[in-house]
Amino acid sequence: MTAALTAGFLTPAVADTTTTPRKSEPIYSYDNAIREAVWVDTGLDGDSDGRTDRVAVDIVRPSEPDRRGRKIPVIMDASPYYSCCGRGNEGQRKTYDANGNVVQMPLFYDNYFVPRGYAFVAVDLAGTNRSDGCVDVGGRSDIQSAKAVVDWLGGRGKAYTTRTGSTKAKAGWTNGRTGMIGKSYDGTIANGVAATGVEGLETIVPIGAISSWYDYYFAKGAPLYNSGPDWLSDYVESPDARTKCAAVQQELVDGAPRTGDRTPLWTERDYVKDVPKIDASVFVIHGQQDLNVRPKHFGQWWDALAKHGVERKIWLSQVGHVDPFDFRRAEWVDTLHRWFDHELLGYDNGIDDEPMADIERHPDQWETSTVWPPRGTQVTTLRPAKGSEPGVGTLGLRGRTGTETFTDNPALSETDWAAYVDKATPEKAGFATGPLTGQLRLSGSSKVTVTATPTTSTAHLSAILVDLGPDTIRDYATAGEGITTLTERTCWGPSTTGDSSCFRETAAKTADVEYTIVSRGWADLGNHSSDTGAPLTPGAPYTITLDLHATDHVVPKGHRLALIIAGTDNGLLDPPSTTPTLTIDLRRTSAQVPLVGGATAFTKATAGPTAKTPDASVLDGVRDPGSTARIPGSGS
Repeated sequence: MTAALTAGFLTPAVADTTTTPRKSEPIYSYDNAIREAVWVDTGLDGDSDGRTDRVAVDIVRPSEPDRRGRKIPVIMDASPYYSCCGRGNEGQRKTYDANGNVVQMPLFYDNYFVPRGYAFVAVDLAGTNRSDGCVDVGGRSDIQSAKAVVDWLGGRGKAYTTRTGSTKAKAGWTNGRTGMIGKSYDGTIANGVAATGVEGLETIVPIGAISSWYDYYFAKGAPLYNSGPDWLSDYVESPDARTKCAAVQQELVDGAPRTGDRTPLWTERDYVKDVPKIDASVFVIHGQQDLNVRPKHFGQWWDALAKHGVERKIWLSQVGHVDPFDFRRAEWVDTLHRWFDHELLGYDNGIDDEPMADIERHPDQWETSTVWPPRGTQVTTLRPAKGSEPGVGTLGLRGRTGTETFTDNPALSETDWAAYVDKATPEKAGFATGPLTGQLRLSGSSKVTVTATPTTSTAHLSAILVDLGPDTIRDYATAGEGITTLTERTCWGPSTTGDSSCFRETAAKTADVEYTIVSRGWADLGNHSSDTGAPLTPGAPYTITLDLHATDHVVPKGHRLALIIAGTDNGLLDPPSTTPTLTIDLRRTSAQVPLVGGATAFTKATAGPTAKTPDASVLDGVRDPGSTARIPGSGS
């Protein structure tokens, strides 16, 4: 059980120390903290009203450093959700007093960190809550909303005490060292700001965050089961912004056609390409079963960070789109505390010498990895081969000739395919190893190259990797996406009348399954040769490579590893305009899988007699066809 932190632990005295402490202590008064608002000039005029936009910045900071002349660092969360939708598992929104100063800051960051000598800053993105401008969904306006605040905190920008007035506000109380944090859209903004290389941003902590907006809405031309960016912009914008931002809305419509073509709009919103500019350290948190901001986002982001030598750390959980405060609370608060102490206060607390990765292997059971992916991980080519029944084949290191044929059925999903992988069904082709004689660990991002001949002018493809065998997993399929919210509360810092530090506890929600989807990926076959789709010629073969989501998964001894290739993944992928039958050329089809130990490990793990495992059962609730849109990070 986590230990509650209460106001009783706090003393208002400020004591200088002669040695560098290993952890900041709650020595500042939260009751007496300064609560203020400023409006930072972004330098843009997104709403075309003839004056540059100002974004609202709500601040909670300890008052004692002001009196002593000590400057403090900043923890910042820039979000479009502070008014429309709320933050955290309990959907908290900002509230204000009669003077317009913030009373309730969502989440625990201010309660916990302000007493420890940090300022907490919550920024309303342009076009939301009390800010000017327009929401452009990850574009220049969104990113500049937050970057301008980092600049102001570093003494380089302009801010005012009111939204329209001329009295300037200075940030003389901060040392200019800023760390950004946030889940989903908020973490996405942190990624985007870091990718500008802005001075003073020392670290970011993106939680379930987008790294490229194209990959949020499309998978290699195939439209994912989300509404477009214009819908999201309209959803989060303030009423005032909606009356002024029609032109920006239209730009989102025109620049993001549902054809899935890559356009300049998506290039602007691709932060991965700008990773070489990053000076900040990065602490990534992502759910491996996040079907909203899918794990491809952290995979390609992490690979780019590694390539360019960015200081980094990662947590990978079994949950869906869930904050670590709600699946590993005590450990999360402690780790985040030490991370910010190290990155923003400069404390030599050893966190940089700890293992790089924490991975949830079973519900509430974690292991670490010194580096991630582990040393010895090698991309290994696995090849499908025909079996004794149509569409029920084998998976190994050697290629085989032959074909398999299936017909797209948009009513079925990956769970239907996996449940009947050992049966000849018309909507998929499945290929599996025999029962493993030793465990096999996948760590990183996979790719599947498919050569397919369609019978129609349009076709979508899905590829999934499956661990076939019984297990108990977090039930990411249900509304809590792997957690159950309890009634009891624990407290993380002092509270005020309007801002409680006490939050409802959670517990793992589990499901017993006979298979686990390890990784998935999709593509429009019409994008086989470029980022612009084209009609297919029925009867002609096409080769395309599907990018599968990053994962770290151990297939246990006795289980089997399967590759399934099919058409529309119901609930995750919109169907094509036709219903194609596709013939797969097995000689020209393969999976490139990152295995710890590479081909040698695969050979060792697949040596031994084969045996048929029991039929699998469908995991209930994984798809909700009634849902019309996903929102990156609203509410929980």
